Amino acid sequence: MTLRPCPLCRKPTPWEGNPYKPFCSERCQTHDLGAWSSESYRVPEKPQEEDGEGWSGEGEEG
Repeated sequence: MTLRPCPLCRKPTPWEGNPYKPFCSERCQTHDLGAWSSESYRVPEKPQEEDGEGWSGEGEEG
């Protein structure tokens, strides 16, 4: 039997036959969903590219 840690509580959790995987229980699954829906978790935004103004052009000749 493969055991993996629950991403929320870190409890060793069976992977096969677990309807809540990767979580250990419905409680951890629901808690995680609630955190996403309340925007407690955030995916970092890619930094905006420089528009080129003030660019040093290091290594370029001209």
